[in-house]
Amino acid sequence: MKRILLILPVLLFLVVGAFFAWGLTRDPSAIPSELVDKPLPQFDLPAIEGMDEGFSSEELKGEVTLLNVFASWCVSCHIEHPFLMQLAEDGVIKIYGLNWKEKPGEGKAWLDRLGNPYTKVGDDQAGRVAIDLGVTGAPETFVIDKEGRVRYRVAMPITEAYWNDKLAPMIEELRRQ
Repeated sequence: MKRILLILPVLLFLVVGAFFAWGLTRDPSAIPSELVDKPLPQFDLPAIEGMDEGFSSEELKGEVTLLNVFASWCVSCHIEHPFLMQLAEDGVIKIYGLNWKEKPGEGKAWLDRLGNPYTKVGDDQAGRVAIDLGVTGAPETFVIDKEGRVRYRVAMPITEAYWNDKLAPMIEELRRQ
């Protein structure tokens, strides 16, 4: 009995250690989404205050696009924003912005100050579209294929390295399909 009591903590430590080691091999940005390979939920977002046009889910069909969920209060969105500006300036891909749970006027002021990488920006002040998308926080970005299906979900700021390693090859493959 003493031998079992001595071995039990060691075994428990090994099991817990193996579990954590396995967790370190996982991609933290690859949060599973029920929407992957399914049509984008239907929506029609109004423009954010101070802008002329919102957009609907129908506008994300016909070419591969990104749908980026952002807010001026989101610290990680500030990290991601310069790279989104670079993608927009280089004409790499159309990016649609979903301004999430923002006070009226703050999204427009933020875009005026930092630049606007978005083809169009929709206002999701109540967060209803974000709920339909399964958004857990900002920023989140969805890769949308030509048919309007969600092909991938990124739940972290997009960096140049992540773009080059993961998203650019995926988008090129989707464009060839």
